[in-house]
Amino acid sequence: MTTTPENVDVLIIGAGISGIGAARYLRTEHPGRTIAIVEARESAGGTWDLFRYPGIRSDSDLHTFGYAFKPWTDKQAIADAPRILDYLHETIEENDLAPHIRYGHRVIAASWSSADARWSVTVERTDTGEHIQISARWIFCGSGYYDYDEGFSPDFTARERFQGQIVHPQHWPEDLDYTDKRVVVIGSGATAVTLLPAMAERAAHVTMLQRTPTYIIPLPREDAIANTLKKVLGDERGYALTRQKNVAQQRVLFELCQRFPKTARRIIRKINQSQLPDDYPVDTHFNPPYNPWDQRLCVVPDADLFRTIRSGKASIVTDRVETFTETGIRLESGEELAADIIVTATGLNIKIIGGIDLSVDGEQVSLPDTVVYRGMMLSGVPNFALAIGYTNSSWTLKIGLICEYFCKLLAHMDTAGYDTVWAVADPDMPTRPLLDFGAGYVQRALDTLPKQGPEAPWVMSMSYYTDRRLLRGHVADDNLRFAVAGERTVSATTAAPSS
Repeated sequence: MTTTPENVDVLIIGAGISGIGAARYLRTEHPGRTIAIVEARESAGGTWDLFRYPGIRSDSDLHTFGYAFKPWTDKQAIADAPRILDYLHETIEENDLAPHIRYGHRVIAASWSSADARWSVTVERTDTGEHIQISARWIFCGSGYYDYDEGFSPDFTARERFQGQIVHPQHWPEDLDYTDKRVVVIGSGATAVTLLPAMAERAAHVTMLQRTPTYIIPLPREDAIANTLKKVLGDERGYALTRQKNVAQQRVLFELCQRFPKTARRIIRKINQSQLPDDYPVDTHFNPPYNPWDQRLCVVPDADLFRTIRSGKASIVTDRVETFTETGIRLESGEELAADIIVTATGLNIKIIGGIDLSVDGEQVSLPDTVVYRGMMLSGVPNFALAIGYTNSSWTLKIGLICEYFCKLLAHMDTAGYDTVWAVADPDMPTRPLLDFGAGYVQRALDTLPKQGPEAPWVMSMSYYTDRRLLRGHVADDNLRFAVAGERTVSATTAAPSS
């Protein structure tokens, strides 16, 4: 027996910070539209529900990482995951989104029909394996850009010889007891610099083993100016003013690092030196071979990383792994690090749009052959929006702008009587990788990602101010095509340039 598919106006993929935000904007700006949110996991929160490792927190301030429409009222600016989850669940409750969320539903494939002006979406129930169909006019993909199933773990030599426990932060065991244990954390990114001070509170000693140093700067966990503004002006006005202040601060820091890298390097080094013991080898462990903001800066709240190093409870080793041994790790220098537990904080795997199998009028969509329009649509793919936030600032700043534009685009189509829109890129337009970012997880995935062009609206901008002008400007331009159902067939291949 054939089951009639459920019909919705907008299918939102993912109940993390992007999907929840999109649902709220749609419920507010287009209350007459039907929405459904499908989430492969059994709870909302995305990243903040998935990761359970000790000390997990934001590395952006919550006055910019939070939503524009919902003030962040907690005193913590660099906030831990439970507080962020509370904020997201409050957003769901305040906007009555819970009835629209289907947990344990993973999108497998989506097929667009120009004749019907609809997506036919295949969804797998994770509890039974059953496949169900949802018909949607639009898909808003808020699943982020990394693989929720597996993190990146290099193939370490003789890994199986190690007699202790090996843990990846993406799959943290609830019952892991590291009390009085010797812990080696392999990595130097945001996860590693969070784990070091958090685990050192109970562990015998924690060593962060890094191949390459990272730029690390301390920031207060609580923003005194923000808390004062909220106290004096109230939550909404104080939050709005703090948000403007922090957006400007983030941009100024990024621009200074990009324009004056030598000066920025000296300033960061001086800050690091002031936080470390007098005889500490700063240039060995805190001197990256790249310029500031060629990769993301790591933030440590209240200088917790530096305090832990000063206490002697933790240390940093800069070297390469030669092999795992029965009792730890032997390095290329010949030094051996004894360990009871090894944490491989070695990064993430990118999986754009959640690995969904996309097709348009029977033609498979090859993501590397598409170009991103206004940072949110794929050339040649109708009625499909994706949400990718900033890598050099708070993720959610970009998501908010995308959601605003998305709602305006829907209103524009309603007024003009269209039900289909897609972006068309000049086949001769030069392209480059989607993300101009040196992080390993990005570099490993470049061949699988869409491209960006040389100028707006095809640039994947990482500037809030640039995007604000672009996404709050005119809804339509010469790069968009509009149609009604059955008016024409959209080609997923000929509409996109080759790279």
